[in-house]
Amino acid sequence: QVQLQESGPGLVKPSQTLSLTCTVSGGSITTDYYYWSWIRQPPGKGLEWMGAIAYSGSTLYSPSLKSRTSISRDTSKNQFTLQLSSVTPEDTAVYYCARVDPFGGYEYDYWGQGTQVTVSS
Repeated sequence: QVQLQESGPGLVKPSQTLSLTCTVSGGSITTDYYYWSWIRQPPGKGLEWMGAIAYSGSTLYSPSLKSRTSISRDTSKNQFTLQLSSVTPEDTAVYYCARVDPFGGYEYDYWGQGTQVTVSS
């Protein structure tokens, strides 16, 4: 059973960089051919895909967030990290990490529980 757990600060000041880590257990982030994604849900809105890092280490980003987003990984810790720069209150959301299953139509098959991040001074 794969488990994902988000961690990071729950409060970030405007203009700062938001940094979240997803720790994965029960499976390796380098296993062919899975992708590991960050998704967020602002209050009252739908899910927004932010980006992903592949088993190979390559990255994909949402065009709307690409200029502010960086996803990296630490294979020794089986973790991947999201950094979102120059945050504003509009970045307030519940942030999720999730695994994309390439053998299941590239659907999400495992999710973290989500972590609330509020951007406020």
